[in-house]
Amino acid sequence: MFPGATVTVGVVSSPLEGFIRLRVKKRKDGREYICVYYAGPVRSAGGTAASVSVIIADYIRKKFGYDIYDPTKEEIKRTFSELEHYHERITNLQYFPSEKEADFMTSHLPVQVDGDPTEDIEVPNYKDLPRIETNRLRGGVCLVMAECLC
Repeated sequence: MFPGATVTVGVVSSPLEGFIRLRVKKRKDGREYICVYYAGPVRSAGGTAASVSVIIADYIRKKFGYDIYDPTKEEIKRTFSELEHYHERITNLQYFPSEKEADFMTSHLPVQVDGDPTEDIEVPNYKDLPRIETNRLRGGVCLVMAECLC
């Protein structure tokens, strides 16, 4: 369905760092948007590659006429809660964004950053959200949001 491409700008190695799949999901108004899935670990040196993959997903979104991601307040708050819990309980992130920064990033990304659960620990709050498939910590999401995009 999507034409193949090779991107070399800004990529040292591992051009698909952490990327595991792309899905089309439904917005609250029923229109469709792009969701990009990541799994950890994402190497710190892979931050540029992971960020570029989000840019490519947005390009695909625009090219094929998908709408932008419309995060709910709970999904926005879930991002920081998950980042904070991951930072405190799993590993110190090299870059730990403030709540304001994480909220801004989540609410302004045109695609959703999601991923498979990588830890046995659940998030402390903002559980059972319909468009987030797990209550467990998603290492790929935390690394892409904090160390790559922010």
